[in-house]
Amino acid sequence: QVQLVESGGGLVQAGGSLRLSCAASGRTFSSNAMGWLRQAPGKEREFVAAINWSGRITYYADSVKGRFTISRANAKNTVYLQMNNLKPEDTAVYYCAARRTTEAVTTIEGMDYWGKGTLVTVSS
Repeated sequence: QVQLVESGGGLVQAGGSLRLSCAASGRTFSSNAMGWLRQAPGKEREFVAAINWSGRITYYADSVKGRFTISRANAKNTVYLQMNNLKPEDTAVYYCAARRTTEAVTTIEGMDYWGKGTLVTVSS
């Protein structure tokens, strides 16, 4: 079992930056691929970014490519999402997710564990 706790959300102006963190419990963190997903008001949850167990392989949604960076610190059981040049359309609840396996995927269905989410609001 993996428990995930997100932090770092908040209110930011368009063009600003935020860094989300996700602290994971459990001794298998370095074996878990991780991901960030988001859900905007009135919309379905969507994939944002994913990272494999080592951090060497990453994937991004086209909408965030070049602006967001996912990374991980296995020694700290933490995964990050650096978000730059934020846009109002990035407003959403951001969820951290983990897989039981080492390889990252870009699908919501591929995630096995979920955090409760952190709200990011980008004002225009």
